[in-house]
Amino acid sequence: MTTIETDRQAEVPSAAHLVGEILDDAGRLIRQQVDMLRAEVREDVRRTLSAVKYMGAGAVVAAVGALFLAVSLVPLLGWLAPSLPTWACWMIVGGCFLLAGIAAALAGRSIMRSFNPLPDKTLTALQENVSWITGPRN
Repeated sequence: MTTIETDRQAEVPSAAHLVGEILDDAGRLIRQQVDMLRAEVREDVRRTLSAVKYMGAGAVVAAVGALFLAVSLVPLLGWLAPSLPTWACWMIVGGCFLLAGIAAALAGRSIMRSFNPLPDKTLTALQENVSWITGPRN
């Protein structure tokens, strides 16, 4: 064997070394994707909590307001329309508050549907990489 051939063999990494580097890179890639997944989940949880806070606050405020208004609007409606029986006044006021509550619930649902709380992109990429690493070799 000549000196040139020996130098070339010293420069060429072994197959085991190359496989080791590939596995290290794959492990690093998976760790990075797991970190991305965590960050994405954190952001989506933050958005979900924000929407839920507004929905909950809206429901509580609407309930308190509905209670006070219902109590005060029934006599007002009876005064404005003396021919209406008291039960009809209660039904009219209750129906109006029911419609307002439904509108608030639909608005909250619309906010929740405006984004996907699951990190689909990162999760799909992570699954592809894991299946590539653990898949059969030819």
